[in-house]
Amino acid sequence: MAAISSMDSSDPSSQSDIKIICLGDSAVGKSKLVERYLMDKFKPQRHSTYAVTLFAHKAEINDRTISVDLWDTAGQERFQSMHPSYYHGAHGCILVFDVTRKITYKNLAHWYSELRESRPKIPCILLANKIDVDMKVTKTSFKFASKHKLPFYFVSARDGTNVVKAFRDITRAALAYKETSQDLVDQILEELREMQNEGMSDEESDSHTTPDSNHDLEKVT
Repeated sequence: MAAISSMDSSDPSSQSDIKIICLGDSAVGKSKLVERYLMDKFKPQRHSTYAVTLFAHKAEINDRTISVDLWDTAGQERFQSMHPSYYHGAHGCILVFDVTRKITYKNLAHWYSELRESRPKIPCILLANKIDVDMKVTKTSFKFASKHKLPFYFVSARDGTNVVKAFRDITRAALAYKETSQDLVDQILEELREMQNEGMSDEESDSHTTPDSNHDLEKVT
């Protein structure tokens, strides 16, 4: 489940089935949540071209094994904006805030707006992290989730509360989005991938037939 798969140098998610991105202010616990979900059975890889950290793993969804790339911001969020490549091709989003820091909740509007500018229709869930600091916060009503109709979870990266459930739910939603998406950009990208795969197959076929063809030509002459 944990090994990093080989990745295309131009697009680190090109060989995954689905791409899920994490969003939110710095130090809200995004990386720790991913690590808790994978329970240390992973090898995070920093991709310098994109300035992100990838966590690649296998998920079992509806009796299928799905390759999932979880993208973490690797500090880009300090600039209050993510590079467009971070959103490119994403199938799902995990939006996170820290219940002990009100500013991280206020900044959700900025992150959600930026997400929807690039990926207007992908599923997104909202995680209220660090509830282990004060469980009373779970009685608080956070209106951002209901306003934007986002599935909402109280979670703790420290003790694992609701972490697995939240990540499994967004993985299912991301897979469903990919398989039913009517997004024109997604369709074009998928067609390009299929054309590339067909081109590679043709090249392999030609490489196998070339020696025989040359032999036949030599016979004729």
